[in-house]
Amino acid sequence: MHEGSPHFRADAGNASRSETTSAASVAVGQKTRAVEKQKPQKLFNLSRRTNSLLGIQIVASGAYVPENIVTNEQLEAKYGFDPGWIEQRTGIRARRHVEPGQATSHLCIEAARRAIRSARIDPQEIDLVIVGTFTPDFNCPSTACLVQDQLGLDAPAVDMQAACSGFMYALVTAAQYVATGNSKLALVIGGDTNSRIVNPQDQRIGPLFGDGAGAVLLSRGEPHQGLICYQLGADGSGGSMLEMPVGGTRNPITPEDIACGRQFLQMDGRGVFKWAVRALTDTIDLMLQKTGMSPHDVSLYLIHQANMRIINYAMEQLGIPPQKVHNNLHKYGNTSAASIPLALDEAFQQGRINRGDTLLLSGFGAGLTWGTALFRW
Repeated sequence: MHEGSPHFRADAGNASRSETTSAASVAVGQKTRAVEKQKPQKLFNLSRRTNSLLGIQIVASGAYVPENIVTNEQLEAKYGFDPGWIEQRTGIRARRHVEPGQATSHLCIEAARRAIRSARIDPQEIDLVIVGTFTPDFNCPSTACLVQDQLGLDAPAVDMQAACSGFMYALVTAAQYVATGNSKLALVIGGDTNSRIVNPQDQRIGPLFGDGAGAVLLSRGEPHQGLICYQLGADGSGGSMLEMPVGGTRNPITPEDIACGRQFLQMDGRGVFKWAVRALTDTIDLMLQKTGMSPHDVSLYLIHQANMRIINYAMEQLGIPPQKVHNNLHKYGNTSAASIPLALDEAFQQGRINRGDTLLLSGFGAGLTWGTALFRW
């Protein structure tokens, strides 16, 4: 083939166009990234709407985490992660991971059984099951239905998906049924198996999450018990900050997605950190303002265990002493919807929660969603 050949000229033209297209794509990509950097940081948009729902009580709690402990040192040996960096940036020293064959429903079932034993009630008294999770065993049936079946309950069962706020959404929803008399005894569970949805080799996300479940039983209580003040909120405009971009009906998963790891949880770490601090400080401050309480009037703070830097910064901003905040993040990592009920059960077992205490519960996460409440025990 010589230079005058039409084939040569065509190939040369294609190559030239390809180079031009490639250069244009690079330029567009650079321009897009430059524009993204110029975008203002996502801020928390505080709603002033709050509600109250008294006359309910938590009669028992239970929690379960897998036996498999994964330390920072083990991650260093397996993936080369810097254990000091993980603890310094997050406060996490270890987390629990499920074994092969275990799933979210298994964790939820065991947590529920422990709550039932603690309450010393007949499981047949339970007439409602709500599970907060964003890592269900299957798209369908729901994890709640699997729990209902394994526990042999005569009760409707449904999942609620609000990621790390899932337990708060489930708790408030179940409370409505109990307060109106449409449920006599509700089983509320928060459970997630995060080790199955994060890339274990990604040091930015993999070491942050652990697996676990926590459960409570709700019934009618005294007029002064229950949700003194609460707020559930959502801001879908920030959804892309914490997302699983493929696997749903919009973007069914493909082999190419799997090869690129797009089936795993993606997070804008810096953006989420700043948003979470604002969400936590603003909603806690709102609860206190609405009730006329001071930070010292709260007996114990049970905050979603996402990152110790988030919790410490928010507590410092609000003037809340560290000894009033129950933390177990160092042992379990971020367990998403399980985070608050795990902390609640642990604090109760340690004698840190007593009748008449006022608790502050706050969850925040993907969606973006949040749920904060003052709860009188």
